[in-house]
This record gives sequence, C-alpha cells and structure tokens, in this order.
Amino acid sequence: MNVQVIYDSQYGNTERVARAIAEGLGEDARVDRVDDGTRVEAGVALLVIGGPTQGHGAGPTMATFLQRLPQLEGVAVAAFDTRLTWPKLLSGAASDRIARALRDHGAHLVAEPESFLVTGREGPLVDGELERATSWGHAVRTTVG
Repeated sequence: MNVQVIYDSQYGNTERVARAIAEGLGEDARVDRVDDGTRVEAGVALLVIGGPTQGHGAGPTMATFLQRLPQLEGVAVAAFDTRLTWPKLLSGAASDRIARALRDHGAHLVAEPESFLVTGREGPLVDGELERATSWGHAVRTTVG
C-alpha cells in the first residue's frame, strides 16, 4: 500500500511523533517534512498529516500546504498534532484544522484527529507519547487494511 506521512515541526517534537506514527503504519510508509516542494504522492492510498498546534490551529507553513492540496477523492486520511497538555478548549488543536482541510479536498477520514502532548512550548513530549503514536499509526493502518 502506498502510505505517506507529511508533517511540520518547529522544535522536533512533531517530527519525532510523525516518525513514530510511520513506524506503526509499516515499513512502506514514506515520511516527508512540509516545505515548498512537498507534494502528496500520486496513487497514495493512506495519507497522514500533522503539525504542531500554533495559535489554536495549524501553523503558517502547514496552512499554506493545506491550501494547495490536490483533490483527494477516495484517499484514506488521518490527522494529528502536538499540543500543550492544557485542555483542548484552551490550546486548540492543529489536527482539527488539518482534518477539515482533508475532508474539504474529498478525502475519507479513517480516524478521529489525534493530539500528542508536550510538556512545554518547546517540549519535550510527555512520557509515553512516542509509543502511543506508534500504536495509533498501527490502528490507523488497520482501519484501511
């Protein structure tokens, strides 16, 4: 199966989560950091996108990437973020914005948006979050087959 994980990361925490998710998704998962040249692979069957929560939503790099997404009709997708341990009402969650953009581009959300927690603005990740990310990736892959 063609599996791609696309992420943005400011302090490295979200990158670590993206790589842990990819581990759970399987050895065929490709991991790409968002930049001006990042594209969704042709023929992708499962696409997972995530980034850090900034200003209650996705940061500017991710927001720009989401605006230029192609139509994703029939593509299975999932969204994740990293955010502070605060209640979601106070911190926001980039994964909600990412999931909305994916649905708006015709994709099929196969898992609820997921947050992985950091202890402070620059991290580190809360203990156990990388293991949880790997498990979440495996669960997402299982829903697709």
